[in-house]
Amino acid sequence: MADIVRDVFMAFVRVHLLHHASEQPIYGVAMIQELARHGYRLSPGTLYPILRGLEEAGFLRCEPVVTAGKVRKYYSITAAGRRALEGFKAKIRELVGEALYGAEPPVVKSARRTTARR
Repeated sequence: MADIVRDVFMAFVRVHLLHHASEQPIYGVAMIQELARHGYRLSPGTLYPILRGLEEAGFLRCEPVVTAGKVRKYYSITAAGRRALEGFKAKIRELVGEALYGAEPPVVKSARRTTARR
């Protein structure tokens, strides 16, 4: 049972990482802190292989940057990563909506704003 819970959690972590990388380049320590803010504790030994896996899958691209004398790896989302993220969001919306609300999930309005007509 614990393995199933971990698998689900790790899948959501991957989506969360892609989400943040779609907004701006991310790096490991910042993402560990971000996930901790949500109550999830990941070690570098867990997070960095996930980031490398997303890079190997073609969803992230890594750019090493020297910061304060140390090399920090920044990860940016790729076009394939954006497509995957949108697909994940649609499936999450559908499956979680059904699990929480039944066969007819509520309509979720997009967070994107449209230009108001005057």
